[in-house]
Amino acid sequence: MDAAAREALLDRAMGRNCKRKSSEKLRRGRMPSEGLSFVVRDDAGTLVATVRLWDITAGEDGPKSLLLGPLAVEPSLKGAGIGSALMRHAIAEARRLGHKAVLLVGDAPYYARFGFSAERTRRLAMPGPYERERFLALELEDGALDGAAGVLKASGRKVPAASTSLAA
Repeated sequence: MDAAAREALLDRAMGRNCKRKSSEKLRRGRMPSEGLSFVVRDDAGTLVATVRLWDITAGEDGPKSLLLGPLAVEPSLKGAGIGSALMRHAIAEARRLGHKAVLLVGDAPYYARFGFSAERTRRLAMPGPYERERFLALELEDGALDGAAGVLKASGRKVPAASTSLAA
């Protein structure tokens, strides 16, 4: 239902090249983790922010985890706190649903306020080019990423073959 509006927002907020990022390899052909796809609408009902979390495995035979992203806010509304509120909501819901860790590639100073750091990703890698200092993790349960090593792998539900639209 929100697929076209979400894609248009992502293009405005992140540029069309966001589909070439390493994280996209883990999302392509997959549906977001159950119950972890969120949007914010303004008073007129226009989609102004979005974030989704995706099921992954953190490394070779590693723990089930989530990949967050992309987080996007309508460019004219950046700095209004919408992205922060959406992040807090997404993290709280992931924790409530029993997930143990969230990983992402993003701006370290921005995501540090939510508890993300590069400390727990040192032995992990993305499946493609990425900037090491932007590869971050947040353990929702202490020790969730202990021993995790290797390349992240997609593990979520696949988009049904007959589907012609993007996953919700």
